[in-house]
Amino acid sequence: MGVWKSIVVGVDGSPGSRKALTWAAAEAADHGADLVVVNVWEHTLLPPAGSVSVSEHYVPDPSQRTAEDLVQVIKEELGEDPPVLVHPHVKQGRPAKTLIDQSANADLLVVGKRGHGGFAGLVLGSVSQHVVAYARCPVTVVH
Repeated sequence: MGVWKSIVVGVDGSPGSRKALTWAAAEAADHGADLVVVNVWEHTLLPPAGSVSVSEHYVPDPSQRTAEDLVQVIKEELGEDPPVLVHPHVKQGRPAKTLIDQSANADLLVVGKRGHGGFAGLVLGSVSQHVVAYARCPVTVVH
């Protein structure tokens, strides 16, 4: 295992992702690495009734609220003055693909075992499964 300079962690606010954030922060502190905290939101809104397509002014941009929420989660889990340099990023897209893309510039990618959504009986969430299979760096799944 070499020297890690950048650790990426996927955070959706779920208990599993909060554990992953705490674990990743400790790992980043141990290695003197930066911590990149990524939250991904997907477009799930349908067009207004009677319209043929979705116009930009019908679709609110939730990224500002999400960015504030992400910073709040980071503060709740790591405190006001975390022991590592934290870079919060909010991105639009599919969570697994976005985290896999982020892994190209990371030394380690960290995800929780289960996030929001999905089925309770699954051992590993779909995002975790895709990330483990396709990430471009080592992956840690925090239970």
